Amino acid sequence: MTADAFAPVHLNRRGVSVVVASDDDGVPVLLHWGASLGDPSLEALADLVAARRPGVSHSAYDRPRTTGLVPEVTKGFSGTPALEGHRVGGESAALPRLSQWSCEPDADGPDTGVRLTGIDEEAGWSVEVRLLLSDAGLLRARTAVTNTRDGVLHLAGVRTALPVGAHASELLDLTGRWCLERAPQRHPWVQGTHRRDGRHGRTGHDATLLMVAGTPGFGFSHGEVWGVHTAWSGDHTTYAERTAEGDCLLGGGELLAAGEVALEPGETYVGPWLLGSWSGEGLDPMSHRLHDHLRARSPRSRTERPVVANTWEAVYFDHDLDRLTHLADVAASAGVERFVLDDGWFLGRRAATAGLGDWTVDPEVWPNGLHPLVDHVRGLGMQFGLWVEPEMVNLDSEVARDHPERVLRGHSEPPASWRDQQVLDLQDEAAYASVRDALLALLDEYDIAYLKWDHNRDLTDATHGGRPAVHGQTLALHRLLDELHTANPTLEIESCSSGGARVDAAILEHTDRIWPSDTIDPLERQSIQRWTSLLVPPELMGSHVGGPVAHTTGRSHRLGYRAATALLYSFGVEWDVTGLDPLTLDALGRWIELHKQVRPLIGTGTLVHPDHADPGVMVTGLVAADRSEAWYVVATVASTATQHPAALRLTGLDPDRTYRIADVTATADQHDMGLTPWWAASGEQALPGRVLATAGVSLPVMAPESARVLRLVAT
Repeated sequence: MTADAFAPVHLNRRGVSVVVASDDDGVPVLLHWGASLGDPSLEALADLVAARRPGVSHSAYDRPRTTGLVPEVTKGFSGTPALEGHRVGGESAALPRLSQWSCEPDADGPDTGVRLTGIDEEAGWSVEVRLLLSDAGLLRARTAVTNTRDGVLHLAGVRTALPVGAHASELLDLTGRWCLERAPQRHPWVQGTHRRDGRHGRTGHDATLLMVAGTPGFGFSHGEVWGVHTAWSGDHTTYAERTAEGDCLLGGGELLAAGEVALEPGETYVGPWLLGSWSGEGLDPMSHRLHDHLRARSPRSRTERPVVANTWEAVYFDHDLDRLTHLADVAASAGVERFVLDDGWFLGRRAATAGLGDWTVDPEVWPNGLHPLVDHVRGLGMQFGLWVEPEMVNLDSEVARDHPERVLRGHSEPPASWRDQQVLDLQDEAAYASVRDALLALLDEYDIAYLKWDHNRDLTDATHGGRPAVHGQTLALHRLLDELHTANPTLEIESCSSGGARVDAAILEHTDRIWPSDTIDPLERQSIQRWTSLLVPPELMGSHVGGPVAHTTGRSHRLGYRAATALLYSFGVEWDVTGLDPLTLDALGRWIELHKQVRPLIGTGTLVHPDHADPGVMVTGLVAADRSEAWYVVATVASTATQHPAALRLTGLDPDRTYRIADVTATADQHDMGLTPWWAASGEQALPGRVLATAGVSLPVMAPESARVLRLVAT
């Protein structure tokens, strides 16, 4: 070892080990991230370093070459470099060759780890990498760059990469579109780079959410898997790379446009966190580590979320006080606890073509302001919420007419129109202050507990001060959200972006709930919610009961299927309930009461997805933290392949406790094709958790697109 080498560091928590050590040149290498190594001595770790030292092959560098924690092309790494940039007019090296590494302990709250700093004085780069391991075993990694020389350092890429086991030969990532977000795609992990870039100025409907590598055929409850998430709300990249030399890396970072980040001497750029989760038992335990992290970052994640009635699919832009108060009356009678007034309340807003940016109540529609509606809603014992879209502006608005310079653009003409709107330049201090003050004024005047924060277009041709603007716009958004929360500590904010186009860990550090998709068609939602929950815990995910015919797909579903699909999440209603007959309204009320029964578990329990042999069956479960109780929604998304479906195996339970099983589906509004004796027994059977997870129990003959709800209680 060289004089600059440091002793190996072993982080070990909740069954996960991370080992960082120096190579022969003192450069930090992540030797192991995965299953716990137990409690090896320092001597044993040093022996591990020696045992992992590579050899020298023909037609290669003359000394052993390792891929450091920061993969550098200047040291012979042939894959995606961690660092890219240049210094205009300088005579020094453009890219760093980092040396003089130091390693010191690091902590962030309960997370423990190391902070590693490497310097290249000649090129003028100082690079810091933080590795933090949470009590739940989640690895967080982040790279920062400081310009240590004269002249401007232009950054083109700052990425963080984590090595994974070479036996992880299959990849899972997600793609999608509006109303079909987070659709899974699986493929072999072969040599080369599988890279998913998001260039939407927001996370994007097609964002991968996680990049997962695992042993062939891994599922939710079996297989060894590694997953990474790039925690950033703007342009970003996430990739999986297998090189001819044998490197197997998962990485990510912010996607920087040319000239977007230029560091003056002494300035620092801090990249987004890369969240890394390992599991030896499939996707569910991998997700549980991510859920634990997000719950720790969101102060309201473990609270019981009120049942929401949102007005959008009930009234659209038809805002009428009598109609809305009647809607509130009926919603309250069914058990709703929060009433949210959606788009259409502000100046000039009669359709989607005008008014965005003018965040004052329209006196023509609301001559007495929103006070009559707010007072009525509060008088019914419900909270009041309001829809806003503060990052956007219509050209047909007072603010755009008075301040055209506040429209984010790269050319003299605005970018292509999208939903008849443009983007407000939040890096313009006057524009920022105007929208912030307008929102604060609304929150001061009205008793508003909740903002539904929408964002309905990509950022296109976005420039501020002669530079690409997505980076600065994203930071300004986070700042704005934080200022509103600071001024109103109990305010909850939902991140909605044409539905699910901004779902990431960074936005969830600044908001309290996400809207996974604009479709509330339960057939689509079964898959969308399943894959969104790879990252997002259930209490941070909104799921609403819509009308009998889904507005986005035209499909028709029974109430039982629609409500069961929303049961285990942040529950709501998006439906004109004023026209319901008494029996249907009563049935909706019973579903809401059933949700309130399970609600205490939603913010604290463990979400599981028992693998089922039939692709037409999807199972979602929520198990209490002490495993004394569990709820499972068994749903069909297609006709089952066999008349009698394969046995249902219920994971997540305590293997040594016995559970009594009951069918607690709230209404007979189902289409059953037959009942088995077990199902008809309705709670008369009790089986050990180990038996339920391995041997399983029979399913009834279920119709396509139907659902049942099971409750299990330990005896």
